[in-house]
Amino acid sequence: MTTNTKRRNFFRGRIAGLWLGFMAALASTSSLAEELAIYAGHLFDSESGRLLANHTIHVVDGRVDSVQAGYAKRDRETLVDLRDYTVLPGLMDMHTHLSYEFGPRTYMETFTWNPADYALRGVDTAKRTLEAGFTTVRDLGDTDNVTISLRNAINRGTIEGPRIYTAGKAIATTGGHADPTNGYRYDLMGSPGPAEGVINGADSARQAVRQRYKDGADLIKITATGGVLSVAKNGQNPQFMPDELEAIVATARDYGFTVAVHAHGKEGIERAVRAGVDSIEHGTYMDSETMDLMRRHNTWYVPTLMAGEWAAQKAQVEGFFPDMVRTKAATIGPLLQKTFAEAYRRGVKIAFGTDSGVSRHGDNAREFALMVAAGMTPADAIRSATWNAADLLNVQDELGSLSEGKWADLIAVSGNPLEDISELQRVKFVMKGGKIFKQPAAVKAGN
Repeated sequence: MTTNTKRRNFFRGRIAGLWLGFMAALASTSSLAEELAIYAGHLFDSESGRLLANHTIHVVDGRVDSVQAGYAKRDRETLVDLRDYTVLPGLMDMHTHLSYEFGPRTYMETFTWNPADYALRGVDTAKRTLEAGFTTVRDLGDTDNVTISLRNAINRGTIEGPRIYTAGKAIATTGGHADPTNGYRYDLMGSPGPAEGVINGADSARQAVRQRYKDGADLIKITATGGVLSVAKNGQNPQFMPDELEAIVATARDYGFTVAVHAHGKEGIERAVRAGVDSIEHGTYMDSETMDLMRRHNTWYVPTLMAGEWAAQKAQVEGFFPDMVRTKAATIGPLLQKTFAEAYRRGVKIAFGTDSGVSRHGDNAREFALMVAAGMTPADAIRSATWNAADLLNVQDELGSLSEGKWADLIAVSGNPLEDISELQRVKFVMKGGKIFKQPAAVKAGN
């Protein structure tokens, strides 16, 4: 063997040794769990609805490792000092539309916007939603499945936003609320089908559900009655036949989907409940019979009071809505809070939802004030956006409370939201999966 060959082999050996050492060090570093100790001056227990004083939340690799009374930092933990704040689980909004935000030009956007425009809007609205303290949302209807891509980008860490469980494109019937060609002139209407979210009959209903599975949706959203903001005359008539509803629910179960139902009118709500859907959204014209039926079927109610308030206000603005929409908004909007109050009194299961995208994204927490004004206790209002919402999503093993093994999604406010629910409109600190997305200047993680 020549001297040059020996020298080359020597350097190859050294390089290989250095590389193996570097990889071993990297593996050792990556195996070290990130550990945090969060001191909470007050901690909201979403399971019991009680406020606890002076607790420590231990977080390892983005999940809650344990929660204990008192302040106790472990040696390897980084301290997040929230002793001057009230800490709560991350809030969860069960009815949003991140790719929409309603304004006077919304009806023209249908003709002038591309899918990329809706997607880019979603980047902005997702960030606002997260910074408002909502670490998880259901998105119940979009354009071109952009919220599926938005969800994926957030999960990859490409952009900032809440955990998204999305229905993708909602399912309607021909001419029904969420038929994408309502209001078009006749030669542009065409005949959209299951892939576009329009069904007629049980077979196409099954096809539409399976298409949502193929698209990558997390759940199913249907529009079982007329709606307020669609350019269609009736805001409450039933729009699905019982066999269509039954086909949707049965197929959804095969694919592990829950089914959320936009519905205002009594008959459409009751058909959906009897078919076995999971939640009724809005529920404007529910009466005592409807509410008792929902209780018997264990159906959730997502009230969206902000949407009713917003629609009623905008109906007073000349030219904001087309005349057909304005009439419905002025009539249906004011009824929601009264219906909600009765549903709460009768013990219907309630999960928090705003319909944000109708109202402004980032203002979601105003819904709490409307719920409390209608008679709900502040503790129950907060539980509706934590414990109850996780139950509706079937993710109580992952979210909804600050408990061992769950994601470390939490927020903090300065005051006591059980005394002043509007504190939730002034969120100071936001953590999702152990990562801080918002914090006051006075709160810095450190040793």
